[in-house]
Amino acid sequence: MAITAKSFTFLLISSLFLVSCFCAKKAQNTFPIENGLSWTFYDYRCPKAESIIRKQLKKVFKNDIGQAAGLLRLHFHDCFVQSGGPEYDVPLGRRDGLNFATQNATLANLPPPTDNASTILSALAAKNLDATDVVALSGGHTIGISHCASFTGRLYPQDPTMEETLAEDLKGICPTDNSTNTTVLDIRSPNKFDNKYYVNLVNRQGLFTSDQDLYSYKKTRHIVTSFAEDESLFFEKFVVAMIKMSQLSVLTGNSGEIRANCSVRNSDNSYLVSEVEEDLETKSELR
Repeated sequence: MAITAKSFTFLLISSLFLVSCFCAKKAQNTFPIENGLSWTFYDYRCPKAESIIRKQLKKVFKNDIGQAAGLLRLHFHDCFVQSGGPEYDVPLGRRDGLNFATQNATLANLPPPTDNASTILSALAAKNLDATDVVALSGGHTIGISHCASFTGRLYPQDPTMEETLAEDLKGICPTDNSTNTTVLDIRSPNKFDNKYYVNLVNRQGLFTSDQDLYSYKKTRHIVTSFAEDESLFFEKFVVAMIKMSQLSVLTGNSGEIRANCSVRNSDNSYLVSEVEEDLETKSELR
C-alpha cells in the first residue's frame, strides 16, 4: 500500500507518541527489551523522527503544559491496558492494537485514586513492577490536574492524614462532595516535572489516597523519603520504571498496526483512506 509523505508523518508520530513522551537523550541500551523492539528502530528509515517529535512536543507543552500530563497518562493507559523531567532512550517499534480497551478493562487495570498503597502494590506486582517502580511512576502526579470527585472522599469527612491547611484550601475549591471543579496535583510546582510531589507527601499534602498512603505505608515510606531528598534518584528510578512499563503487552512486527490517528483505527479512518486512494490515483495517471 502506497502512503504519501504527509500520511507517513502522521503514521510515524502515532507509532512513537506513546513510548516517547519524554524523548531520547541519555542511553539506556543496557536495559533488557522485548523481542521486536529496538533502541534504533528509526535510525535507518527516518533518522530525524525523534527530533521532529521532540520539537513538536516542546511547542505543545509551551502552549499548554497540561498536555504533558495527558500524554503521560496516555502512556500509562496504553501500556497497562492493551516538559521537563528526565530525558532517556526508549525502545521503539511498538505498534497499536487493532481494538480499543473496554471501559471495564481500563478500570480493572488502572488503580483508582482511592486505592491504598498495599492494594496498588499487589495489583502492579502482577505486571512485574516492584515497590520502587510503583512509587516512581506515581511521581507522574507532579504535573496535571484532578477533578474534585477523585479526592472529596478525603474532605467529607476530613482524612486525618491530610494537612489541615491543604484540606481547608481544597474545601474552598470543592465545597461539596459532588463539586465538579478541578485543582492541581502538585501544590508546590504544578507545571514542572520534579520531585516536589514527594516533598508534598512527606508534608501530608498529597491529593489522592493513592498518593498519601505511599508515605503512610511502611513498605514504601522510605522510598518516598529518598525521592523527596534526591531528585536525581527519582529521575533515575522513574526512567527504569517507564521503560519497564513501555514493554507491557507489546505488539511488534505484523501484529497490530501503526495508526495515522492515535484515537482511530486505520480501518475506521476516512482521512487515511482518502489519502491512500489519492496517492494510488496519482501513480496510475503517471503510468
